[in-house]
Amino acid sequence: MDYTVSMFLNTLTPKFYVALTGTSSLISGLILIFEWWYFRKYGTSFIEQVSVSHLRPLLGGVDNNSSNNSNSSNGDSDSNRQSVSECKVWRNPLNLFRGAEYNRYTWVTGREPLTYYDMNLSAQDHQTFFTCDSDHLRPADAIMQKAWRERNPQARISAAHEALEINECATAYILLAEEEATTIAEAEKLFKQALKAGDGCYRRSQQLQHHGSQYEAQHRRDTNVLVYIKRRLAMCARRLGRTREAVKMMRDLMKEFPLLSMFNIHENLLEALLELQAYADVQAVLAKYDDISLPKSATICYTAALLKARAVSDKFSPEAASRRGLSTAEMNAVEAIHRAVEFNPHVPKYLLEMKSLILPPEHILKRGDSEAIAYAFFHLAHWKRVEGALNLLHCTWEGTFRMIPYPLEKGHLFYPYPICTETADRELLPSFHEVSVYPKKELPFFILFTAGLCSFTAMLALLTHQFPELMGVFAKAMSDIFCSAEFRDWNCKSIFMRVEDELEIPPAPQSQHLQN
Repeated sequence: MDYTVSMFLNTLTPKFYVALTGTSSLISGLILIFEWWYFRKYGTSFIEQVSVSHLRPLLGGVDNNSSNNSNSSNGDSDSNRQSVSECKVWRNPLNLFRGAEYNRYTWVTGREPLTYYDMNLSAQDHQTFFTCDSDHLRPADAIMQKAWRERNPQARISAAHEALEINECATAYILLAEEEATTIAEAEKLFKQALKAGDGCYRRSQQLQHHGSQYEAQHRRDTNVLVYIKRRLAMCARRLGRTREAVKMMRDLMKEFPLLSMFNIHENLLEALLELQAYADVQAVLAKYDDISLPKSATICYTAALLKARAVSDKFSPEAASRRGLSTAEMNAVEAIHRAVEFNPHVPKYLLEMKSLILPPEHILKRGDSEAIAYAFFHLAHWKRVEGALNLLHCTWEGTFRMIPYPLEKGHLFYPYPICTETADRELLPSFHEVSVYPKKELPFFILFTAGLCSFTAMLALLTHQFPELMGVFAKAMSDIFCSAEFRDWNCKSIFMRVEDELEIPPAPQSQHLQN
């Protein structure tokens, strides 16, 4: 057997070893490139995922842990419920107009700013807010009920025009204002027509809401339509520079419908007040909504931090603070920044322009990258307007991570950071955007392994190409050692002695001193 192997190895030429090592290097390099691409896109190793998903059940890994899982299921139920609530996707209160803003971006750049998942969530929202069970009784509403389910934008627009030919339909005007209007001014005109039709429907259904569940559902739908129209009209006024008018419309809307907090109109109001630099009014709104019993958002936390930073940022100096220490006001500002960064750690990179901004999606994930983009897109100008605020943020925001060394296990002021944000943000944000990940993931073992394997085989291929005879003799010597029954008695000296014999290397001449 050993003789056969030796004869086979003796027949191999140096070209074979060059081809072997080169092919191995190429294959390991392709595996490395695929693993790196998969990790950048999905945040995990493909080999590791396949091993855990398919190989582990075959090896009995699930059965061994089933008893432990059943014992810990009760203890983990609370954390699972918290994870589900933390990873809920919310409607972006500052979402742009699809026809006048998102589509214009597509016309200019050729890129789609919205993902299919995001637009599908919007379609579900429209069906929830703008339809009810009694729509089939009215022809125009029946057409719009089908239009909201249509995937093709042109088909939706055609259905809206068809509904308007039958009757003055408020939801048809909404669809045209959102998707067909190419400017904010055109959208505002259509929303005003929608307001006229929607207000009449609201008043009629308000009188009949107590006549049965069907009328009650219709009144609920008409209320949602009216609130949506008035909010978008206020946003149109804000876009067109009529900020004071927008603030008045938002305040009136919040007074008229105080229970409809699902639209988060107070976040629109905060942004408009910051544009007016009405900081006292901003503080009054925060006093109402920045409460421990109410859900938080990046707008709430970072606006509170901006107001406290505004009091000290114009005179703040890192060198002076290191010498004399922080004053009480400076400490309050730093704590507010740490609180905001703990809630959403992705925002500072956008405010400090360390990452490029894109158009915000129509839905956001709280504490995720999508929420950070939506906040920074509208509030970066407000931070720049406050002198020294970005400098204070730059000097202090990274200190938050020293307070929370293990964000996925425990939090400081909020719940532990949810582990599902990366997956949801990749669904919400376009593919050309590099999703911000927190905390940073270490490279998987298989990427490091394939990188080392690729480097090692590439080095062998280079050495074999440059020194074919030497590497061939070395390979034969190594194969003889591993194939021999007495390979344990061999040592490194015998390997190099065989290499010298095969290449007929003359021994080194002895010095004259040693000869004497």
